[in-house]
Amino acid sequence: MTELVYKQIVDDLKRKILDGRYADMRLPDERSLSESYEVSRSSVKRALTKMESEGIIFKKRGSGTFINPLYLKNESVFNYAGSNLGVTDNFHMHGKKPGIKVLSFEVVPPTEELQRDLFLERHDFVYKIVRLRLFDEEPFMIETGYIPIKIVQNLNESIIEGSIFNYLQDAHNMAVTKSFLSIFAEPSNPEDRELLRLAEHEPVGIMEGIFFLDNGTPFEFSHMRLHYKYLKFNTFVSVQ
Repeated sequence: MTELVYKQIVDDLKRKILDGRYADMRLPDERSLSESYEVSRSSVKRALTKMESEGIIFKKRGSGTFINPLYLKNESVFNYAGSNLGVTDNFHMHGKKPGIKVLSFEVVPPTEELQRDLFLERHDFVYKIVRLRLFDEEPFMIETGYIPIKIVQNLNESIIEGSIFNYLQDAHNMAVTKSFLSIFAEPSNPEDRELLRLAEHEPVGIMEGIFFLDNGTPFEFSHMRLHYKYLKFNTFVSVQ
């Protein structure tokens, strides 16, 4: 319960920060936050420590806790919070509503590369799911995913129009909690330019990798092609 409380505080403070609720770039002190959320100061302290480790805030001794201006300037669409790594719940941008358009859904035999990456045999067929991701009807990503049928047998178009990872967790009690991703950019192709509304000279960002279940089983190989303006990540480096 304590862990859930501190995560709720983090999520709420992030929302308020991005909504511009702290115009002076300074957060209330721990006691005020504790009273506002009606929780212990230890929960507030844990939430603030988590945010500080992510570079969202910084503490200035004797002055208080401040919002990192670069966090606001470089807001990333990749805001993971919760119990799985699903795109639907974890991609956000300036309060815009995420949406999904299914482009294709079929069952195919695995390529040699998929056999290697997902530890499959030649007869282990996979779902091939191609979806267009949107923010308020603005397309930002073409997502192609391959999921072994032997892991989940009953996917259908209704399910893939929403969060597959949430469905997996709710219906099968399996969570996707780890991933290994490569991130790079390349010239856009004609399909990128049509679906993502890119000009011929504009590049596309690529995220490609494997998502794993909490028991270590490779669950999905995913290839994501993003509009370059959304290929933005934040990291925080601290040398102790």
